[in-house]
Amino acid sequence: MRIISGVAKGLKLKTPKGFETRPTGDRIKESVFNILNGLIDFSEVEKVLDIFAGTGALGLESLSRGANSAVFIDFATAEIISENVQRGKFQNCKVLRGDFIKLLKKLSVQNLKFDLIFSDPPYKKNLAAMSIELVADFNLLADNGLMIVEYGADEILETDRLNFIRKINYGHTTNINIYQKKGSEL
Repeated sequence: MRIISGVAKGLKLKTPKGFETRPTGDRIKESVFNILNGLIDFSEVEKVLDIFAGTGALGLESLSRGANSAVFIDFATAEIISENVQRGKFQNCKVLRGDFIKLLKKLSVQNLKFDLIFSDPPYKKNLAAMSIELVADFNLLADNGLMIVEYGADEILETDRLNFIRKINYGHTTNINIYQKKGSEL
């Protein structure tokens, strides 16, 4: 795992041992960010939220490309994310450890809005759909913001809470959907 582009290009990220997490591979990450480059200007991204952050790779890639700040949420890997933040000398980062539902609610109470939200939960637990519902319920997505959701290719992910923009299929294992807040336009 590494940072693909930007000021921290080439930085190798520490990854958890074992099979408890499933980091987004560099090939998929590069493809997603190539698509995002056509949709947004990272230098105009004020706040990034990385839910089920794992290594923090998606949020850190966003920071490396010019995003201003990031919040990372993970129950099991907060220490690894913090270490990757320090190794890359990233600024304006907050790493939150705990239950993602409670933490999303806490961010909502703080009236935070995010320009870019990543959700990369464990597959086959309905957490991808739940994360979309919670982001919509708690009004965490900024106007014209994007939510990128990774889920298993054998799963069905349907929602009417956000505007569907695009689906990307990566073989027999992974799908990624891109959404935008209702009423927003790219």
